[in-house]
Amino acid sequence: MEQQPMIRPGDPAPNFSLKDHNDKTFDLREQSGKRVLLSFHPLAWTAFCAGQMKSLEENRDTLTSLNTTAVGISVDSVPCKKAWAQDLKVTETPLLCDFWPHGAVAQSYGIFRSANGFSERANIIVDESQRVRFVKVYPVHSVPDMNEVIEFLRQQKPA
Repeated sequence: MEQQPMIRPGDPAPNFSLKDHNDKTFDLREQSGKRVLLSFHPLAWTAFCAGQMKSLEENRDTLTSLNTTAVGISVDSVPCKKAWAQDLKVTETPLLCDFWPHGAVAQSYGIFRSANGFSERANIIVDESQRVRFVKVYPVHSVPDMNEVIEFLRQQKPA
């Protein structure tokens, strides 16, 4: 399969529907009118990914006050993500499963690492009208700076 180019600010956000760790469907188009932080992480049960997902949960109220819904996305399955969310005590943030077709959402955003079988570690912000406004790929062995994301959101005027 040919690698998609990485999504860029200004591009329309590819729609997707994925199951979360509670087996509920999250559909990007249904979030129209809100901003969405797509927080891609390589794999559950790893220290950096745990830090990234806990950061989403810890900053949930701030993100909500900025009309932003945050979701974590990885190639893991629903049962895996459910157990991991319980272990991390992530109760409010949807942890989405880009499990099958394997990494299809990450591929559509151009951030799938086919040599590894998982996505880049990345934050992508989709605005109220479903356009990409922010894209940042981070080193795999790091936790993204949530303050950077929050500051970006604060500076943006609603679409």
